[in-house]
Amino acid sequence: MRTLKKIISRYMGKVTCVLVAVVLIVLVCVQIVNTRRQAYENTVGVFGQIQQLLKQNQKELNQVMIQYRGTCLHNAQAVAYMIQNDPSILENIDRLKKIAEFMEVDEIHIFDKTGCIFFGTHPEYYNYTFDSGEQMRFFKPMLEDYSLKMVQEVMPNTAEAKPMQYTAVWSENQEFIVQIGMKAVNVMKAREKNELSYLFSILWVNLGSGYYAVDAKSGEIVGATNIIHVGKTLSDMGLTLSSLEEFENGRDAVINGRNAYCVFKRLDTNYIGRVIYHQELYQRIPGNTVWLGLCLIMIAWFLSHAVTRYMDRYVVGGIYQVNEKLHRITEGNLDEMVEIHSSAEFSDLSNYINRMKKSLLDSNRKMSYVLRKTNMYIGVYEYNEHMKRVRFTEYVPIILSLSKAETDRLSSDLQEFQKFIGMLHEHPVSEEPGVFRRKEKYIKLEEIRERSEVCGVVIDVTEEITKRKKIETERDLDHLTGLYNRRGLELKLSGLFQQPESLGKSAFVMMDADNLKMINDTYGHEMGDVYLKKISELVLGLQMDNSVFARLGGDEFVLFLYRYESEEALLETIYALDRVQEDCFVELKDGIDVPLRFSWGYCLTREYTDYQKLLKEADEKMYENKRKRKEKQQSARI
Repeated sequence: MRTLKKIISRYMGKVTCVLVAVVLIVLVCVQIVNTRRQAYENTVGVFGQIQQLLKQNQKELNQVMIQYRGTCLHNAQAVAYMIQNDPSILENIDRLKKIAEFMEVDEIHIFDKTGCIFFGTHPEYYNYTFDSGEQMRFFKPMLEDYSLKMVQEVMPNTAEAKPMQYTAVWSENQEFIVQIGMKAVNVMKAREKNELSYLFSILWVNLGSGYYAVDAKSGEIVGATNIIHVGKTLSDMGLTLSSLEEFENGRDAVINGRNAYCVFKRLDTNYIGRVIYHQELYQRIPGNTVWLGLCLIMIAWFLSHAVTRYMDRYVVGGIYQVNEKLHRITEGNLDEMVEIHSSAEFSDLSNYINRMKKSLLDSNRKMSYVLRKTNMYIGVYEYNEHMKRVRFTEYVPIILSLSKAETDRLSSDLQEFQKFIGMLHEHPVSEEPGVFRRKEKYIKLEEIRERSEVCGVVIDVTEEITKRKKIETERDLDHLTGLYNRRGLELKLSGLFQQPESLGKSAFVMMDADNLKMINDTYGHEMGDVYLKKISELVLGLQMDNSVFARLGGDEFVLFLYRYESEEALLETIYALDRVQEDCFVELKDGIDVPLRFSWGYCLTREYTDYQKLLKEADEKMYENKRKRKEKQQSARI
């Protein structure tokens, strides 16, 4: 008999292995190189665009400033001319304001020869002189040179520190100085367009990359496409200022804890750079690899087709018989025997298949025996996509609570079984990965998929989860009131404050039971417990949505209110705590009623995220409230 190894090994082995290895390695390497080169070229192109925009914006800024200076000077000369020709204007502020409105200027100030404002549209500035501030001293040289016409750059004015552009000229008769002030809106807009932060804000980038501008001296991030990074330093990103020159031609680094490809370039007093995270940079490579897999499948198909034609005369008949037998076995007929002896290889193959089938049956029997000896209900099932039946151990129906009819139906119909498993996945148990709810049971389900083979394990973990939930509940709750204890409160708050932006309007309220020591000393600690339980019931009776109520121990309580739409609604709920204890009494033993009172203090969270500090602030306000209540009571007795 001729061996199959001699017939097919030379024909397929070398060609398939070489093709797969070479194509895979070359394609992946080429993609990585091209991706990095394209990212670098795109980044350099954007840097060039930024430089060009800065030049254009600077040119526009210069033009706007020249134009604005000319306008300011013209307006000042016009106002000086009108006042010199009609001095009565200096006696009527309303006329001067109309002139300011007509000339479209914001301020007009009239200085005497000593440099003091004696008239103008803003009386609050009267008696200001050229020595009143740095901005005013700019015009002081005019007192020495009557020919000067001075236009000041945009800067904060002396009185209010608001950005203004001032211009001053002497009247033709040199009797007074006219100064006008204009809000330099266009200049400010032009300056804003010349800032890197503005340029970055108009750049479109996806979530996997970003542009940064870094001060070359301090290492501070002065601009970024993601505004949250502005104001931070390079060290916050994981870089150093001295290393930026190494990134001019592109280099990998760890940025914000993630691998990234970075390019940085010096631009005047700043470094500008681009960061592309590897996940974004190489996101196309997996897809291309899929296409590679498809190509390899096609190659394998063509090779298989060619080899099949070559093997027809030797093995096709035997293969048909083996396939037919294996098909019956995969459908669940494990009693089928494979007996093909057309070649030495087929004979060995038949023996191995039969031995493997027998080993599988023996393994199932051994597994069932072992599982019966454990203290847990564990079931195993298996199938493949070509089977019509599903094989599972005896504990699977017990764990899944299947009736005899359901067991027969699911074991004989693979599609029905898959549909059943899909329905089980629709009932996951939160915070328990891989655990699902089936009637009153908790079932852990794990599946191992290898090609078309599926092996599943089902475990009844009802008792384990029930015990754990009970322990967690007893651990996190106060035994007296049923509220959260200190540990439970800490766990709840730490979970809520992981996303502080979702808390909305929120507040902490600290509460402290009044007169608890007197009740314990007079009526006993049991009555003190009744007093504390009544406080918890009274607060819970307010039926507040989105709240966490806890007893820290002793006579201290904490109430956290969150996700309120307005601060008014939140305060209304808080002040309800004061109203609800009015005319409220607690019935102790022997029909004794004592008034129920508790001190409280609150703290609005606003934008704070350190709830420990907020709790301390609310606690201090609570003690202040307790002190005032005691003083009020003492005053009432007197």
